[in-house]
Amino acid sequence: MAAAQGRLSDGAGGMDDSKEGERDAGDAAPLPFRAAVEALRAARPRPEIEIDPTRPPQRLAPYAYALEAAVVQDDEDLADGRLVLLHDPAGHDAWQGSFRLVTLVRAELEPEMAADPLLPEVCWSWLTGALQARGLSYGEPSGTVTRASSHYFGGLAERPSASQIEIRASWTPREGLGGVPDTSAHLAAWCDLLCHVAGLPPAGPGDASVVTLPQRRGPQSR
Repeated sequence: MAAAQGRLSDGAGGMDDSKEGERDAGDAAPLPFRAAVEALRAARPRPEIEIDPTRPPQRLAPYAYALEAAVVQDDEDLADGRLVLLHDPAGHDAWQGSFRLVTLVRAELEPEMAADPLLPEVCWSWLTGALQARGLSYGEPSGTVTRASSHYFGGLAERPSASQIEIRASWTPREGLGGVPDTSAHLAAWCDLLCHVAGLPPAGPGDASVVTLPQRRGPQSR
């Protein structure tokens, strides 16, 4: 995946990252984790979303699997993000379960949208609303919504001001049959969030009343 590869990684090369993720989800992992990962691998997002495995964090849980994604339309990156599946067979008090999903989603904004005082609350509601719209049961949600603006001076003064929104969040997917959460549906909800942030309309039947960010004017730097 050319669009998102390397932007959210922690320094290792793309091929090595993918192989590292494959090893973490290999035969030595518990069956519930392997089943949850297989559901992520088998998922097929809408065509605007490019998605690939990447290197997962190594110290957050005994087992981890990670994906990177970008929303690409007309060769322009509209949003990108990372989704990490964590698993601790012994359970985790803070998670209130043995699985945890962690995400980072970000996109550039139009200046007038970035100035909206309700923007953080709206962006957080996109995450919870996407999970609820898919009928997903989850617990212990937490996260932050950050907006930042860059203004250029001196030799860079000709560049227009730029604003960015960043959503960092985590939640516990409720486990189903065999102790396996429906990670495919959680991935679909996460892709819905990416598309909301990117300013794309709903892909099909669903809540067409959801307000999305206006699409940016001009290319996003890679």
